[in-house]
Amino acid sequence: MKSKAKRDLGLTILFLIIVIILLAIADAKFDSYKKQVLSLMAIYGIMAVSLNLVNGITGVFSLGHAGFILLGAYTSALLTIPPEQKAMIFIITPPSPLIANLHTDFLTATIIAGLVAAFGAFIIGFPVLRLSGDYLAIASLGFSEVLRIFALNLQSITNGSLGLKGLPNYTNIWWSWGWLFVTIVFIVSLVKSSYGRALLAIRDNSIAAEAMGINVFKHTLLSFVISGFFAGVSGALYAHWLTTIDPRITTFGPLLTYYVLIMVVLGGLGSISGSVVGAIIFAFLMEWLRVFEQPFTLFGKEFPAIQGMRMLVLSVLFVVTMIVWKRGIFGRSELTWDGIINFFKRMSLRRSGER
Repeated sequence: MKSKAKRDLGLTILFLIIVIILLAIADAKFDSYKKQVLSLMAIYGIMAVSLNLVNGITGVFSLGHAGFILLGAYTSALLTIPPEQKAMIFIITPPSPLIANLHTDFLTATIIAGLVAAFGAFIIGFPVLRLSGDYLAIASLGFSEVLRIFALNLQSITNGSLGLKGLPNYTNIWWSWGWLFVTIVFIVSLVKSSYGRALLAIRDNSIAAEAMGINVFKHTLLSFVISGFFAGVSGALYAHWLTTIDPRITTFGPLLTYYVLIMVVLGGLGSISGSVVGAIIFAFLMEWLRVFEQPFTLFGKEFPAIQGMRMLVLSVLFVVTMIVWKRGIFGRSELTWDGIINFFKRMSLRRSGER
């Protein structure tokens, strides 16, 4: 067992070194567009892993993730925009004295954004998590919409429907992938702890878990709050990746929650590594399929630009994936070194058998 643990640790360290080298090469060689896409993959990864903690690992179906991302985005933006720039952005109504002179560095703003989103998750989760099933999903979606409507109407704090423009472009490859690493390490450690085993027990059978002495509400609320924290972090990164915050439905509305849900289901509900893979695939397809929203030629026939066509193609691909892999690419399994080594062994045996 000790030798296996040392082997896994050594392989993990080697893998991280390779990833860091590849990211450094990408940062040096890629153009700005490719860097943006690479950063977006990691941001989506944080969103997917944090939602999977609630939906896949705890077994609670929540649709309020976009609300926590929105909280994190606004909090970090209001902390990183210089006071003199706020005075220029808030055209209709001057900024509230509560936020007018707030200013800090990006790391501090990101952590505070996570904490504010976690507090929001606690306030929302305390009443909502007493529900179950479809009622919980609808209530969490409703609270998420309430937060968005507040953002549209709190003119002196959020600048209303005008949103926040000209945010510092802090999010880069290192910030996004660094926070993804922190998110994965924290949630994997949580899942392997006694709390994590309790969450898995709640997912499998909440009644049996409660009969065994597990406080279902307390553990579910803890999962909800931790998920909210990392959603807030992803919101801070996302806002400074976009360099603008638009509270309308197209950017931080329910559609964003559905995007993240697609990533989670695609990778596999309950699989952390699956969530990361699903997020990377989704981000890649969202950009690659832009070609369908421009004039294109297919089978020798020319087609005009069709807005929203990439979402139609993506939806078809998603449905096909769900037919082929009903539980997602990974299901509830994780990508482990034993699985990778066994895979290459089987491939080697097949090749030797063919010879």
